[in-house]
Amino acid sequence: MKKLAVAAPFAWLAWLALTDWVPMSPLNDLAAIPAGDRAIAAVANYPFPLLIAAGIALDRHWSRIAAVALSALCLIGHVASWWVPYFGSANPTQRAEFQEYYAQTLRFWPTGGHDVVIDLQHAVVGLLTLAMLTTTVLVTMRRWPRQGNHGRPAAAAVARHS
Repeated sequence: MKKLAVAAPFAWLAWLALTDWVPMSPLNDLAAIPAGDRAIAAVANYPFPLLIAAGIALDRHWSRIAAVALSALCLIGHVASWWVPYFGSANPTQRAEFQEYYAQTLRFWPTGGHDVVIDLQHAVVGLLTLAMLTTTVLVTMRRWPRQGNHGRPAAAAVARHS
């Protein structure tokens, strides 16, 4: 499971990099998004999966918790950017950005009555984000320190009684 939890953020990063920089119309519409805007988004987003993978690979209690927190932030950001505007009401900035950047991309969710519609590119991002969070949480839970005698971790309790 640990290998999968380290690989999931890299899969997320690979998908983002691929869809941010390789034209694959109608999956993405790179002509609509200036390269400078994509570069800013890359600088903001690409460190997250690297930090998450590092947190799992480091395999310390604190680093796994940090990886879970970062994965949760990624999922919250995705939901706030795509699902809340789709099921709720999009603000004027979201509507304008969607029309400017994503109106020509491939969508499979119903569009009727929605100002912002999740496209296939970002639906895959959402699934990869969920997979990243799920594997990170599972590894963290499996490796959670077990409590021994008097609230000390089991290893400390064994060492004390040896």
